[in-house]
Amino acid sequence: MTTDMIIKCDRSAKVLSGNKEYHPSSELKMHLDVYKERPDIRSVVHAHPQYATSFAVAGIPLNKCVLPEAIIVIGAVPIAPYGLPSTMEIPDRARPFIRTSDAILLENHGALTLGTSLLDAYHKMETLEHTASIVWKAIQLGNLNVLPGEERDRLMTLREKFNLPGRVTACDATPMPSSTSVASGSGELPAGIDEATIRSIAEQVIGRLGAR
Repeated sequence: MTTDMIIKCDRSAKVLSGNKEYHPSSELKMHLDVYKERPDIRSVVHAHPQYATSFAVAGIPLNKCVLPEAIIVIGAVPIAPYGLPSTMEIPDRARPFIRTSDAILLENHGALTLGTSLLDAYHKMETLEHTASIVWKAIQLGNLNVLPGEERDRLMTLREKFNLPGRVTACDATPMPSSTSVASGSGELPAGIDEATIRSIAEQVIGRLGAR
């Protein structure tokens, strides 16, 4: 992206300046709605990072107390219900979450972060994607170690001490179930599938990959 691609608009979405070859983002309505709802916000970043968007597609909020940095910077990250891109459906459905959180997953779409500056919003998006990638990898390893409530509270005290701007919702400190439950959503394997079958399939896949 270069500076000639930047389009300057006012709060009514009217284009004020910019290269006529380019047009404002189709999600401009969502950006403007954030500024309307949150006078403290000076920048909005909307993106489709791989790991965070995967959680948005899976319908899994990033709301567990896992990484200290994430607890302090973005807190629990909710999922706003799906809305048709480029329409008011997205801002309408994201609005309740915008009021309480600076980082939001957009169901089957992407992610949204808010900040007091462009760099602040960008760093929150980086924190969100980093957290999503760590959580995903921990789940693959079979365990997601959730920090207890008292540690969450101590971290939130640090947030207050650092006088960090923005709004966060406290993370969930409830321990995750067993590794099998994390992966499949229940304590049992699907009907007709046993561990021997899974092992056989995995060995075949690994063998094919090794033959390439």
